[in-house]
Amino acid sequence: MIKKTILILTALFAGSVLANTNTAVHPVGNSLEEGVEYVEPAFTMPKKEGELPALNYVNQPPMVPHATANYQITKNVNQCMNCHSVEGSRVTGATRISPTHFVSRDGKVSSDVSPRRQFCLHCHVSQADVDPIVPNEFKPMPGYGQ
Repeated sequence: MIKKTILILTALFAGSVLANTNTAVHPVGNSLEEGVEYVEPAFTMPKKEGELPALNYVNQPPMVPHATANYQITKNVNQCMNCHSVEGSRVTGATRISPTHFVSRDGKVSSDVSPRRQFCLHCHVSQADVDPIVPNEFKPMPGYGQ
């Protein structure tokens, strides 16, 4: 009987402590800028420096002709979309995201970017005019490259 009473009192005490804790709720906003993860982009509207880099093979993802350091790309935030979304490209003049990026693994077309295409820098890489660290003997396919 005493054990049962102690157990009940302990449960009541723990319940009252938990009920009095102040848990702050951070509501999710309607836009990415209101999100907890949002960080201001590294730059906006870079100057166009000429043509896009040439492709080296069929179905090569286009290369990124500008720096992407400090770009925030998470499951909730993708700063590439500030300029490259359908709406953003109309304003900035940046290359619009490919329609294939809106198709899910099951072949369903959505108005949002497919989760499997959320992380741009897994396929699209920034280019820099530097000397190679190791010799590169890669030869582009005929009709591709410079």
